[in-house]
Amino acid sequence: MHLSLRQLQIFSAVADSGTTTAAGEAIGLSQSAVSAALNELENLLGLTLFDRVGRRLVLNGHGRALLPEARALLAGMDDIERRFRAGDETATPVRWRVGASTTIGNYLMPARIADLRDGNDQAHVDLVIGNTREVAGAVQRLEVDIGLIEGPCHEPGLEVALWREDELIVVFGDRHPQAAALHAGADMARLRGACWLLREPGSGTREAAEQALLPHLHGFAEVLQLGGTEAIKQGAVAGLGLACLSRHAVADLVALGRLHELATPLPPLRRQLWAVRHPGKRVPASLRRLLALEVGVFADG
Repeated sequence: MHLSLRQLQIFSAVADSGTTTAAGEAIGLSQSAVSAALNELENLLGLTLFDRVGRRLVLNGHGRALLPEARALLAGMDDIERRFRAGDETATPVRWRVGASTTIGNYLMPARIADLRDGNDQAHVDLVIGNTREVAGAVQRLEVDIGLIEGPCHEPGLEVALWREDELIVVFGDRHPQAAALHAGADMARLRGACWLLREPGSGTREAAEQALLPHLHGFAEVLQLGGTEAIKQGAVAGLGLACLSRHAVADLVALGRLHELATPLPPLRRQLWAVRHPGKRVPASLRRLLALEVGVFADG
């Protein structure tokens, strides 16, 4: 048996695109070359990897079992090329792909990227921002080198480690219908009757707000769902309701006096932020510096 990385790359491309034609376009090969390589791979394995459904190729059980192994091998080869293209990491252009959920990506990572660049101007970071579910999926598919998320990881087979702790606060704007009273604070009855501005399901911010508030409020009287942290901030400024967000996320508008921290009888609200990686991915030194990972976290890096 003589499997090649090229065959695995073609197999992965077909799995992503669903046709040999689209796979060829994605990796710069003709449709016939893709078909030939795929047939050779299946012959070598003695297994079919796809079901032919009309014009589409759909992974069967064998293909689904092979795909994560193939992607891990391809990712490992990519890491080797980046590490050993030249021996000195600080003298060689390095580009890391980091997936981050919204609050982390928008409010925590830019300063970290700047600090990394101060120490190594050859280091580049491509920051991919999505909700927690999207980032975990990108890690699973090896589309990013590491993921940073605000909520629990529900993707199987990934390694998860505590990254940072984040403080949540409740905020309101001066246009809130009860703003005059809210400046003096809010009791539990007022909190239970409030309209809350929340992210969409699948967002770490949504999950964190629910985990922080629901044990005390036992439900939301009214929810207005907005599709992003910035939309929630502006909704709170406009008086649409109360928001429970990371202190990092609202620091700018609180400093400008457009949002106000609400005094409540709730205990301190905190959540964990997590680093997530695929077992096939290393965490090299410059990436560890970027994230300031604690000793022992993903220690094989």
